[in-house]
Amino acid sequence: MHIKIMAKTDEFIKARVTKGYSQRELARHSGLSHAYISLLERSIKSVGPSTAKRLSEVLEKELEEIFNINIA
Repeated sequence: MHIKIMAKTDEFIKARVTKGYSQRELARHSGLSHAYISLLERSIKSVGPSTAKRLSEVLEKELEEIFNINIA
């Protein structure tokens, strides 16, 4: 079983902006790099389950609100 988790670009950015975070601020709060946040927002990079959970907690959104989860 393979799980692919990708950010829902518009919802993810809206959640970040609503929290008042720049990409760098979100990176700092989540323990990720600014470059990684940028790749997530452009749906270039997928994210692991634990990182997706951490980002959803930081952004105070349900996982399914800001990520597409595909199980193959």
